[in-house]
Amino acid sequence: MDSKRSATVHRKTAETDISIELNVDGTGKSQIDTGVPFFDHMLTLFSKHGLFDLNVKAVGDIEVDYHHTVEDTGIVLGQCFREALGNKAGIVRYGWCMLPMDETLARVALDLSGRALLVYEAPDRVEAIGGRFSYQLVEEFLRAFAGALLANAHVDIIRGKDAHHMAEAIFKGLARALDMATRHDPRVTGVPSTKDVL
Repeated sequence: MDSKRSATVHRKTAETDISIELNVDGTGKSQIDTGVPFFDHMLTLFSKHGLFDLNVKAVGDIEVDYHHTVEDTGIVLGQCFREALGNKAGIVRYGWCMLPMDETLARVALDLSGRALLVYEAPDRVEAIGGRFSYQLVEEFLRAFAGALLANAHVDIIRGKDAHHMAEAIFKGLARALDMATRHDPRVTGVPSTKDVL
């Protein structure tokens, strides 16, 4: 990947082995293989709608549960964005999206502040997607991603019933908000903070 705003991160633990290549200034091309089909779908559309070039290869203990693979992929992806953005000079910093998907409306707001926090509001007791992918894993991914990126993320389902639609709206909304937040603004000199550091 040729862009200056790119990163490659590899993380191996006793539970997962994950490699991710990211180009922030891409065109939405992706190659995703996590061993979790629904999660692959979410990361593919994240790449497409954020215009991020993304290669993900994850091997995890999915015979036990999908949790470790999803959470650790969130960590590595957050690390990739953090590394690719460097000191964040010239970026917009804030991003938001209201994303409709059929009966679902998701709201995502981001601040690439250097301070990690996830505020998440969604319906409880949502059915597993495809009978296997626990909807709770969406929150686990978001928490891991925001923590590794050091971002303040607010993610809400304003309304929604179908678990697939709610998860997809969140991933698409996250992509659009992150695309906005990471864009260069030619009017910004240095880091967009009165602290001069993010």
